[in-house]
Amino acid sequence: MQKIIVYTIFIVLSLVNKVVAQESKGTSSNRIKKIEKRKEELQSKKNQLVSFGKKVEEISLAMEYLLAREKGELKVVVDSLENAHNSNTISKEQLKELKEIEAEKTAKKIEIGLERYNSKLDSLIQNKVEMGSKEFTSQLDTINGKKVYTYSKKHNAAYFEVPALKIYSSVADKLERKSKRTTSQFVFALGLNNAITKGNNLENSDFRVWGSHFYEWGVTYNSRIFNNHNLLHAKYGFSVMYNNLRPTDNRYFQKIGDQTLLATSSFDLQESRLRNVYLAVPFHLEFDFSPKKTSKDGTSSYFRTHESIRLGIGGYGGVRIKSKQLIHYEENGDKEKTKQKGDFNVTDFNYGLSTYIGYKAISLYCKYDMNQLLKNNGDLNNVSLGLRWDWN
Repeated sequence: MQKIIVYTIFIVLSLVNKVVAQESKGTSSNRIKKIEKRKEELQSKKNQLVSFGKKVEEISLAMEYLLAREKGELKVVVDSLENAHNSNTISKEQLKELKEIEAEKTAKKIEIGLERYNSKLDSLIQNKVEMGSKEFTSQLDTINGKKVYTYSKKHNAAYFEVPALKIYSSVADKLERKSKRTTSQFVFALGLNNAITKGNNLENSDFRVWGSHFYEWGVTYNSRIFNNHNLLHAKYGFSVMYNNLRPTDNRYFQKIGDQTLLATSSFDLQESRLRNVYLAVPFHLEFDFSPKKTSKDGTSSYFRTHESIRLGIGGYGGVRIKSKQLIHYEENGDKEKTKQKGDFNVTDFNYGLSTYIGYKAISLYCKYDMNQLLKNNGDLNNVSLGLRWDWN
């Protein structure tokens, strides 16, 4: 916030100097009036920025206080439970169960409280961008073949690219950063997900073809390998992958010892889904057919990426960070929802091959886990097919 204030003061002072120079031919009284007017505008903008920063700081302090208060109250409750256990009032198993219950209550309170403050913060920022500030203008632009809204300052033409999560200080800065040898992208992908055994295909799958999905988001870096050629790039980064499997024939996943099997439910299941979440590191060799660019004066040339056909071939490796099964059914007219958390004997590490081919930002994306999905249930491998966006 201090940087924003400093930049704003610097820009406005520059404009004041320019106005003074232009009015040097006029009368002294006119110059003084215009200078005073500029000073008032500067003070008004400064007050707006300080007010906005103060409100953000107040919300941040309130969020910190919420976390500290709830954690403090949880500690008091846990200490009392420990004392009850030490005095043999409750058993060790009861102590553990009560701790988990209190921890879940505290987590729920924190989640609800933070959502409330996040809503206030989102509303504050939205008002600042759309209504509370006259420094910004918005326009519909085409970037990497996508229609997006860009926001710019009237004086320094700052660009905010929403899909790519990037801010450019000026048009020149935007062109320079997009022409660097290494650029960054925000990646999002979604599509169909399934798991098949060796020798079988999707027609024989135990999981719904159109009902099982995957999602992926992350950040990648794209480095041009050759100094004077744009074809070959190294693309690397990190991603969070969500793989969902919905069994067919009214079945669900049941863990029995070191095995996880598909069991048929006695209820009519409205929803049965196993979700595995992975933190992965992808790496691809990307062939980018974007042509070489030439400057307007014709004196120099430069390269761009994600402006033509792209082909990526590579793989990924990651670690499982969570597994959860969701089961929805109806019993005696009442709708029941069950969430089961555990490892379900799912392999802790995943690795596989992936490829994509597309034009500009959008691609057809396929990935295949070479490791087996479950530890002791044969060769069951996860496979995904969908669309991928690389916002440069």
